[in-house]
Amino acid sequence: MTSPTADVSCRVAWADDAPAIAALQVRTWKSSYADLVPPEALDLDEAAVAEAWRASLVKPLDARNRVLVALERNRVLGFAVTGPASDPDCDPVSDAELMEFNVDPDARGQGHGSRLLQAAVDTMRADRFTRAVLWSIATDDALRKFLTEAGWDADTAHRELDLEGDGTTLVKQVRLHTAFS
Repeated sequence: MTSPTADVSCRVAWADDAPAIAALQVRTWKSSYADLVPPEALDLDEAAVAEAWRASLVKPLDARNRVLVALERNRVLGFAVTGPASDPDCDPVSDAELMEFNVDPDARGQGHGSRLLQAAVDTMRADRFTRAVLWSIATDDALRKFLTEAGWDADTAHRELDLEGDGTTLVKQVRLHTAFS
């Protein structure tokens, strides 16, 4: 007799996933950025976010841009975006960027992030990248701990994003990286 197993998986996102990805992004951003940006900056139009996701899923800017979703049954509990790295000190042929990595705050600690990260790494390897980078909010200790335990390391790169363009809302980020063996 076998014991029951959870119905969990990761796959490439479909255009029909856009509303679920948008809803998850809005929820996770409100959680992640609540202490960093003014509340009105997080008042996102979920329908507009979903339409932007749908458009990017239907026609990505680069053939190596991928969106992956972590599922429990048919419910999207996480998503990751991979593609060529755009930093000036990176080579877009060999260096990938994990541009987004979000897991539903209520579903963390259940293995979805680990499965999603492994699927993202497998996807970047399949796209023949040999290294990956990810920008993390400087104060997101949980994400940095999760990634370093998975073999990523901080490098010396850091940046400050000016979200309003006038210096009033600055978000400090640090870069992590990993090489694929």
